[in-house]
Amino acid sequence: MKPFAPAEICKIREDFPILQRKVHGDRDLVYLDNAATSQKPLCVIEALNHYYRQTNANVHRGMHALAEEATADYEAARAKVANFLGATDPKGVIFTRGTTESINLVAQCWGQQLQAGDEILISVMEHHSNIVPWQLIAQRTGATVKAIPLTSSGELDLEAFETLLNPKTKMLSLTQISNALGTVNPVKEMIAKAKANGTTVLIDGAQSAPHLPINLSELGCDFYACSAHKMCGPTGIGALIASPELLNAMPPWQGGGEMIDQVTIESSTWADLPYKFEAGTPNIGDAIAWASAIDYIQTLGMARIEATVQEVVNDAASRLEQEPGVRLTAHPTERGGAVSFWLDEIHPHDVAQLVDQSGVAIRAGHVCCQPLMKHLGHPALNRASYHFYNTQEETTRLLEAIRIARKIFGVA
Repeated sequence: MKPFAPAEICKIREDFPILQRKVHGDRDLVYLDNAATSQKPLCVIEALNHYYRQTNANVHRGMHALAEEATADYEAARAKVANFLGATDPKGVIFTRGTTESINLVAQCWGQQLQAGDEILISVMEHHSNIVPWQLIAQRTGATVKAIPLTSSGELDLEAFETLLNPKTKMLSLTQISNALGTVNPVKEMIAKAKANGTTVLIDGAQSAPHLPINLSELGCDFYACSAHKMCGPTGIGALIASPELLNAMPPWQGGGEMIDQVTIESSTWADLPYKFEAGTPNIGDAIAWASAIDYIQTLGMARIEATVQEVVNDAASRLEQEPGVRLTAHPTERGGAVSFWLDEIHPHDVAQLVDQSGVAIRAGHVCCQPLMKHLGHPALNRASYHFYNTQEETTRLLEAIRIARKIFGVA
């Protein structure tokens, strides 16, 4: 599939109001922090505005026009998420605050069955959101958290994975694309090996849902977690997707309105899926706006989005590697939307602040991956992360800003 041509990207950028603004006075904004959150097209902003202006009401409760409209739009959003990700049943789509809450839900509900001696397998490159929840449930149950090491290129060590996978491995929880390194992991093959071992699998799709066509029916994982705000949707909404059979076997996570069937002072019974896991008033407006984001990216086409991101990020990696003083953190065979690097003799925090003065927004720090930083031998890194509205000219702006930073620090 062909990437978008420069003229097409220019037209797409007109859909994103924030990409038209200037920062630090007269600097055109170059936004290269999409792994943290993507920008939002006008149609998403308008969808959220429309909900609060025209149909604001609680869902599943009222018997009036606004409540019926809001409920219909909210449930349509659920169906749209299911269809977009290739889920077989919308009842298996649980709306959450995002990937972090989704993983916590699985750890705290599914994880109650873990026992002393059981093992939870993650990797060294995981985001803290896919480490800490497993540590918490392991402390409660006596299970052990183990991690797949990395190769020198920043990829998962698959030989070590096969060695670590054993009858005691009850959960394999992996990121599909590293938020720090940009590495695309071979999760389909790893899922197949884990399932053959009798291991339950969760995939962190925070970075993959925005960039790759996802078909959960083909992928084969038990749980998939993602966030709307990284795929041109609003913040504060995401989803956990699983089979209804698996979710029905789990206890609820939070108690309150909506998630119940019958309540007495002595005991309660639970609502049918998906409401069993959606206690209280949900994030209605943002779910509806997420549906608008999905409509938008489906209109563009996920295959073309993937091709466009691949083209621009691979170009960026190649050009950064040729830049004096720049060292890439990883050289994966397949890269997602991010490329991270160090600039010799300059702390990443200083680099980010200096390039920001040129209007270029990148990330600096441990990017919620402190075990990975320990593995790399650095406390922090710089990360430029791309989406389909970014251009090679913006990489040129980044390189120019890096040269200015080197001159300021006297390392030119």
